[in-house]
Amino acid sequence: MKRRKYAYIHESLFRNVTDNHMSMDDVFDRIRGFMRSDPRARYQLIIGTDAQVHSGHTKFVTSVVIYRPGRGAWFCYRKVVIPREIRSIQEKLTLETTFSQEIAMINDDAKRASLEDIILPYVYQGAELQLFIDIDAGTDAKRNKTSIFVADMVGRVEAMGMSARVKPDAIGASAVSNRFTKTPYRGFASATGTSSSH
Repeated sequence: MKRRKYAYIHESLFRNVTDNHMSMDDVFDRIRGFMRSDPRARYQLIIGTDAQVHSGHTKFVTSVVIYRPGRGAWFCYRKVVIPREIRSIQEKLTLETTFSQEIAMINDDAKRASLEDIILPYVYQGAELQLFIDIDAGTDAKRNKTSIFVADMVGRVEAMGMSARVKPDAIGASAVSNRFTKTPYRGFASATGTSSSH
């Protein structure tokens, strides 16, 4: 039996359990709608990436989450598939952070301002919007082999003017994205080596 061959897949569209093929503009429309439903609330906009090594490929999932603490959330995600098994912890973590930063860069100042405008009339009543990139790494050297890379990854995020979170606070990467990395990528692969990307 021949080993499946994978193409490099870098999705530009997002999905969740109810919607497929969402552009970044679509994602922001959903986020704005979620926030407008309760403009007096506290919100966290979180971007996080997790990766899982599977046979013949490594699957990355980047999630965008708008979280209303104690009162629900909306999320979506997109996939990147690299056609090799990435065993280096440093390389995997670096790519995870890079894919999160890629999405954060699309979320430009105008988009962020449009979200802040929703809660602005209510900030003195407790309304708030925080923006985070979650890094799938922890600072506890005994529990996390990733700890030696944390300072570098956090520095990269903070250089963008965004806040970084690591485990156990990195819920975007460790909880949401992790859920969708567990199964191998099934599309755009074959046993013969012919494959297409998307």
